[in-house]
Formats: sequence, structure tokens, C-alpha cells
Amino acid sequence: MEPPDIHHLHAAEGWLALGNIEEARIEFDKIRPDYHHRPEALNVSWQIQAQQKNWDACVHLAELLIEAAPDQPAGWIHRSYSLHEMKLTQAAWDKLLPAVNRFPKECIIPYNLACYACQLGHLDTAREWLEKAMKLGDAKRITAMAMTDPDLRPLWSAQ
Repeated sequence: MEPPDIHHLHAAEGWLALGNIEEARIEFDKIRPDYHHRPEALNVSWQIQAQQKNWDACVHLAELLIEAAPDQPAGWIHRSYSLHEMKLTQAAWDKLLPAVNRFPKECIIPYNLACYACQLGHLDTAREWLEKAMKLGDAKRITAMAMTDPDLRPLWSAQ
């Protein structure tokens, strides 16, 4: 990416962090179109679409991100999250499961699998995936996150 495009990409990320989706989109649109299919641009574009809950576009962008950067976990995680938000949780599970072996140190993958298993009614499986996530990541942070995650609510009510 050229410096002006990098500047606009970082500006879009900054606006996203501030919660201003419109300004993020304006900055993103200043990036030259031939850079829109680069992994870092696809990731920002996905974040913009996700904030707008445009899940069909998110699935498409995540698939492009997987093609552009198959060795990075973001596309795999984004695709399944988008499918889950579309109420296609079984598909989210099916698409994310292969990523476990591909990214064995990424704690968000087992965490999300725990969420999907829980929503599919497989509470024992959900507990197992949540334990794996805690072993891979910061257990305190993951526990705190899990305690407030609506996708895991059935897990806590079953105890």
C-alpha cells in the first residue's frame, strides 16, 4: 500500500475504534480500489460492515480475506461469526472447526466454538471448548468475557 492509502486505512481503523462508522467508511472509500482486496483492507471493510450488521457482505468479505490470507485466523473467525449472526450457527460451527488445527494457538477459535456449541444445545461440548480457550489464552480475561456473553448464557444457567 502507498502511504496515502495506509493513512486512510489507519484513519478508518481509528474511527472504528471511536465508534464512528460513517467517518470510517469515508476514510476507507479514499483508499484506492486496487488495494481493497488486500488483507488489511478486507479486515477493515469487514469491521465496517459488521458494525452495520450487513452480515451477507461480511460473509463475502471474510471469504475474500481467507483467500487473500489463508494463514491468518481473522477471515476464518469473521466468516463464522457472520454466519452465526445470520442465525446459521451450524454452518458457523462447521466452517470454524477446521481452523482449530490450522491455528492451534488462537484462543478465540475455541471460544467461538464454545459459543456455537452452546447455542446448538451441546453444553458439554461447549464447556470443553471453553476450557481449551482458557488454556490457550488469558483465563481470567476469557472467564470474564464468557460470564457476560449472551451466547454462553445457557452454559451458566445449566450449572
